[in-house]
Amino acid sequence: MTGPGPYTAERSLYSVDEVTAMLAAGDVLILAGEERLLADLPKGEWLGGTSPYFMTNELGGTCDRDRLFVQKLPAGASVAWLGLLDRAAMPDMAALGADNGYTIVLMPGHSDVHSDFALHGLDWPGLFKRPVVGWVTGVAGERAGVDEPKVFDGRTGIASSEQAAILHVALPDTDFARVDIVNLFEPDMDGPVLTFGEDSGAAGFTVEWALVDGVRTRLADYITENDIDTRLPLVADYNGAIINVATAAVDAEAGRITFFAPVHPGIGYRFARPIGDYEQEFANRIGTPRGEVAFSCNCILNYNYAGLEGRHTPGIAGPVSFGEIAYMLLNQTMVYLMIDRD
Repeated sequence: MTGPGPYTAERSLYSVDEVTAMLAAGDVLILAGEERLLADLPKGEWLGGTSPYFMTNELGGTCDRDRLFVQKLPAGASVAWLGLLDRAAMPDMAALGADNGYTIVLMPGHSDVHSDFALHGLDWPGLFKRPVVGWVTGVAGERAGVDEPKVFDGRTGIASSEQAAILHVALPDTDFARVDIVNLFEPDMDGPVLTFGEDSGAAGFTVEWALVDGVRTRLADYITENDIDTRLPLVADYNGAIINVATAAVDAEAGRITFFAPVHPGIGYRFARPIGDYEQEFANRIGTPRGEVAFSCNCILNYNYAGLEGRHTPGIAGPVSFGEIAYMLLNQTMVYLMIDRD
């Protein structure tokens, strides 16, 4: 057996043996892969989450059941805190972080911490004190409903389907972290405005009624009658940021719509315009990132709907996620964190 290869910007995927060697060398790692691979790793300075899908440097989009996706801390960075937090502790997670740094959050899909963060996270104290990025973990499509999404605390070796894995990173005073998102979607301004909550019924992850240009309407009926392509997300302006809410399921018989992120009362949503060439659009939006890319993830819906297998998102690689985090829960978005240096 050959020895482990070097960690380089040209590689993303590594065997368990190679990752074990990195940990033995003292590297701090953010990992993604199948549960059995993460469970085979020794204890060390790492956290991980389940996903077999990746946007890689070497292969572009790929599904790999036998290797782990590796992201390392940037030079000069250190661990301020690493561990698991349950739903009772999550609202105070910001208090554990460094004065100058950033936070990585991995959350199991369909867990209470995932739901709590999506619905209430923006109200948690100190959330905006430093950049917060991360992703929601999941499983291979054919294993949905069989396997559970998990996160791992590498220090203890504990895996959890109900807690969040948190890594607070400290940066030297000369370095600064910033978050960018790439959202290819724009609202279809020819379509109606949809609002939820208040006079239209409940908001949240599952809804029945919406105000469609002010008229109370069962949303499932509107989607069916207007032949809406639900691969296109709802799009809204959240204080200047264009944010997507993707449709998970339409239950026409019950008249209910389930989303991958909650819709909020008092916000106007529109369905998005179609996208042409996703790969080219990503290249156009990303351009040439300034600084060092320290973390990235991209949505499973972009991967599936855009056919990103074998295609690249130029200069940026990361796990394919089941929900993205950039301070709040996002859908159908690429998130990346940059390190700027004086």
